[in-house]
Amino acid sequence: MPQAEDLAPVVEEIADRVRRRLQAARAGREEPCTPSAAASPASAERELARPPDCTPSCDVCPIIDSCATVLGVRTGASRIAPDVVRTSADIAPYIDHTLLKPEATREEIVKLADEARRYGFATVCVNSTYVGTVARILAGSKTIPIAVVGFPSGAALPSAKAFEAREAIRCGAREIDMVINIGALKGKDYALVLKDICSVVAAAKPYPVKVILETSKLSEQEKIVGSALAKAACAAFVKTSTGFGGGGATAEDVALMRSVVGEDVGVKASGGIRTSEDAMRMIRAGANRIGASASVAIVTGPTATASC
Repeated sequence: MPQAEDLAPVVEEIADRVRRRLQAARAGREEPCTPSAAASPASAERELARPPDCTPSCDVCPIIDSCATVLGVRTGASRIAPDVVRTSADIAPYIDHTLLKPEATREEIVKLADEARRYGFATVCVNSTYVGTVARILAGSKTIPIAVVGFPSGAALPSAKAFEAREAIRCGAREIDMVINIGALKGKDYALVLKDICSVVAAAKPYPVKVILETSKLSEQEKIVGSALAKAACAAFVKTSTGFGGGGATAEDVALMRSVVGEDVGVKASGGIRTSEDAMRMIRAGANRIGASASVAIVTGPTATASC
């Protein structure tokens, strides 16, 4: 695994390139990217796209298609290209139906899974202690069980997160939502951030991993860097929030994350999404998965007027 001082110039270069593109777009024009002395754009992306200790069996893991993302598309778990959304009911296949409160009971989890089957939600997202229960209820349906890892602080050891991911998969999880090491990201310990994500991606393989950035705690540059590192580590999605960090998803953050990861990695908007209008605003901004606990209200509420 590269040392932090080796990764820092490459990551900063990518962040600077993305920031300049955003500034150009806001001004209504496109400026060319020019390589810096630290790294050329092409070499920077290649270097980040191939973390040495990530997934040994994934030889190249090119930045244009991460292996977990391809698996998600093939299995129907990840909708990388959003379809047209015209009504509230059309949002259902985008939704991760979620219940992560520590006080959640088994009865509430069973109800959650039953609702997901009834309304055709993409997944059910729960703490790992209940993922086996959810997997049994969802057996035979198209809805996928998700377990969260390192939730909600993200501060556990990479080895602990990897173990948690393996156990969740063993119990029936078919997607993993992990929380990034927020302190390491803010402290620019990029080697640790990359190792952290790679450890979970390798442990969850062949199933997709989403990386939760907790955007309310990050600066714009940190959001850019976190998204770039998640893509470099072969994560299938980047995700805005845990819903427990004092802030939620914004359309601006979703658009920023989409601009960093491109079209081959998913973006999940999560936190504070309670209506069909909220959900459609996130989809228009670039989200192709919505994390919500108010999922039933979203798909049965008033039809949003604007299509995506």
